[in-house]
Amino acid sequence: MSGQPRIIAIMGPTAAGKTDLAIALRNKLNAELISVDSALVYTGMDIGSAKPSKDELAAAPHRLIDIRDPGEPYSAADFCLDAKREIEDIIQQGKTPILVGGTMMYFKALREGLSDLPAADEQVRAAIEADAAQYGWPHIHAQLTQVDPDAAARIHPNHSQRLSRALEVYRVTGRPMSELQRMSVGGLMYDYQWVQMAVAPRDRGVLHERIARRFDLMLENGLLEEVRHLRERGDLHKDLPAIRAVGYRQVWEYLDGLVSYEEMREKGKAATRQLAKRQLTWLRGWDDLNWVYTQNENGQLLSDQEIVTVALNFVPTTTI
Repeated sequence: MSGQPRIIAIMGPTAAGKTDLAIALRNKLNAELISVDSALVYTGMDIGSAKPSKDELAAAPHRLIDIRDPGEPYSAADFCLDAKREIEDIIQQGKTPILVGGTMMYFKALREGLSDLPAADEQVRAAIEADAAQYGWPHIHAQLTQVDPDAAARIHPNHSQRLSRALEVYRVTGRPMSELQRMSVGGLMYDYQWVQMAVAPRDRGVLHERIARRFDLMLENGLLEEVRHLRERGDLHKDLPAIRAVGYRQVWEYLDGLVSYEEMREKGKAATRQLAKRQLTWLRGWDDLNWVYTQNENGQLLSDQEIVTVALNFVPTTTI
């Protein structure tokens, strides 16, 4: 493990400050940035996606931004292929890749792979759960250790759902789930040393305030005009993945006359809060994650430099 190249991953809910931290770390480390965001891949969608400004991108370029037209699809598999290419290029330059963004499915696919794992088998799962009920989940973990030690090493003995799924895959296919994941698209978990961080305030109310302020600022900065421009193309519609992105969908409905301006404004904020909630749910179940809180234990907000200092504590000195 010690001889493997290192990847730094900066995750977190929307509006938490991921981009600012990533740019600061890039300036302190010999590193390059790769965006992990399903909205930032699209051209012409700058304001509503909270895309880094032109000045920020000039000072700290992000790879995988502005690489697709909003009318084109972009899947997790596409991201894995693109990200692997960029990671390899950065490492060949002797630098550290910093992955930054909030599209958790992309992070998961890149680390664990997009494999053809079998569908859930209810009979097998029921048998595993019956064993667990009789002997306990540590017993199931011990069984998994015998047949798939790699998976067992990264799944906590009390994480029943993940344990059940890993053992189920082995019983259905006769092959370890970790092996199937390594054969898939993505699946870089075992090829690199991962330093994973999640940026978030301790108080969810602080995050909600940031979300509200940011959405209002987007409206002030021209989000309506940005969406009008997309509509005027004539080839885009509200069911496209790009237009379904939070913020764009609500403004599109407003321009369709389906909701009032104030309803659009509140629905945009509510949808962003729901996105943040989903992201935090993903992160709570994430393995080997270091939390970079933007508040101290008394609730006081940390300065940008203090946040960077906290994050650097998680980066082994050999990366610097």
